Amino acid sequence: MLKQRLQDDMKAAMKSHDKERLGVIRLINAAIKQREVDERVELDDTQVLAVLDKMLKQRRDSIAQYEQAGRDDLANKERFEVEICQHYMPTPLSESEIDALIAEAISNTGATSMKDMGTVMGLLKPALQGRADMGAVSKLIRTRLAG
Repeated sequence: MLKQRLQDDMKAAMKSHDKERLGVIRLINAAIKQREVDERVELDDTQVLAVLDKMLKQRRDSIAQYEQAGRDDLANKERFEVEICQHYMPTPLSESEIDALIAEAISNTGATSMKDMGTVMGLLKPALQGRADMGAVSKLIRTRLAG
C-alpha cells in the first residue's frame, strides 16, 4: 500500500513538474528496489518503513555534518529530503505514549537489569518502528533499567 502511494505521488510529481519532490521520491523507490533485489523479496509496508527510517537517520546525520562544516545549502537540501520522507511515515508517538510502551514492555518481559535491554528492545521495535527515534528510546530504556 505504501509502495503504491509512492508510485502515485511520483506520477503526480511528474505531471506537476515538481523536479525536487520527484527526485526524492525516486531516491526512496531506488532504496526500496535495492533492498528487494538484494534480499530477493517483495517488501511489505513494515519493511518499507524500515527503509524510510534508515534514510531519515542518514539524512539527519548528514544535516548535522553539513551544519558543522558551514554548508547550509547542502543541509537545506537534506532537510527537504527529510520532509518528503517523513510524509510517508506514520504519526510519531508522544513522549508519554513511548514511556507507557516502555513501562509495559519492561513489565511484560520482567526486565530488571541492563542484561535484559535486548529483550525489551526486541519487543518494542515492531511497535515503534518509524514512529519514534530508536536511539532516544534506547536511552530511555537504559535509564529505566539502570535504576
